[in-house]
Amino acid sequence: MTQTPWVYLNGAFVPADEALISPFDRGFLFAHAAYEVTAVFDSKLIDFDAHLRRLETTLKGLEIAQPELDLRALHSELIARNTLQEGLIYLQVSAGDQGWRDFNGPEHVTPSVFAFVTPRTLIGEVAENGITAITVPDTRWTRRNLKTTQLVSQCLAYRQARRADSQTAILHEDGVITEAASANLWIVSAEGRLLTRDLSAALLPGITRARVLDLLRVEQYEVEERAFTLAELSSAREVFTTSTGVVIAPILTIDSKPVGAGIPGPVVRLVQRHYYTHIGADIDQYAWVQSD
Repeated sequence: MTQTPWVYLNGAFVPADEALISPFDRGFLFAHAAYEVTAVFDSKLIDFDAHLRRLETTLKGLEIAQPELDLRALHSELIARNTLQEGLIYLQVSAGDQGWRDFNGPEHVTPSVFAFVTPRTLIGEVAENGITAITVPDTRWTRRNLKTTQLVSQCLAYRQARRADSQTAILHEDGVITEAASANLWIVSAEGRLLTRDLSAALLPGITRARVLDLLRVEQYEVEERAFTLAELSSAREVFTTSTGVVIAPILTIDSKPVGAGIPGPVVRLVQRHYYTHIGADIDQYAWVQSD
C-alpha cells in the first residue's frame, strides 16, 4: 500500500514530502482530532454525503469547528491530481496548533485540515478468499461512536492479531461483542439469523454497515440489530466485517477455529453482490461472488 504524491494541508495542495504539521498541533499532543476515510471506485466517491454527516457529528463531539471548506471539491481535486481510480481518501481534522501544550486550549479552536490518498484494490483477494481473526478484550474509550484519531487500542489489537498469524481482531467486553478492530461485525447465527450490533456509543456507526442494511431492506432480507455474545460468535455459521477500507471481508477462522465450513458462505456472497452493484462494479468480473 502506497501514498500518492499530492496531499492537501491547510489551504494548499502540496507534494507529500513538503507537508509540515506543527509539533504543537493538538491532534499530535492529545489525539484531539477527527478523521474520515472515503472509498473511491472508478474515480468516484462512494457514499460521500454519509461520511460528511458522520464527520460533522464527530467534530461537534470533539468541540472542533467545522472546516470552512468545500470538502467535496477538495476530495475531487485529490482524485484528479493523483489520477486515483480505486482506493481511499483520508481526511484528518485536528484541533490545530493553539500555542503551548495546554489541556483546555482556547474556547474556540481553529482546525487544521490534512487529506491524502491511498490507492488500493477494494474488491480483491480479501473479499474472495476471506481473512482470519482473533478475539481481544475491548480497551477503547467509551465514545466509540466518534471517529477520532485515538486509535492506539486498535493498533495494539492488530499487532496482537499479526503475532497470532491473523489479519484482524474482534473486540469484546463483558462477554459481548462490540465490533472488529476497524470494522463493524456481522454474524449468521446458529439459527440462521443475520445479526449486527445495534448502534450506540459502544461502536462506530459504519457507513458501509448502513448502506448494507439499506440494500438488504430493499431486498426484504431480515437483519436483527442487537448485541450478541462470544458464545453466539463461536457457534455462528458465517462471520464477516463491513468497512470502508476492506469493504466486505468474510472471516474464515476465529482463534484458530473454523467459522462454519471455514469458507465464505452464501450470505456474505449475497451481501457482496448487492454492495458491489451499488458502487458500480461489474460483478460479472468476479466469478467467485456469483455462487450461492
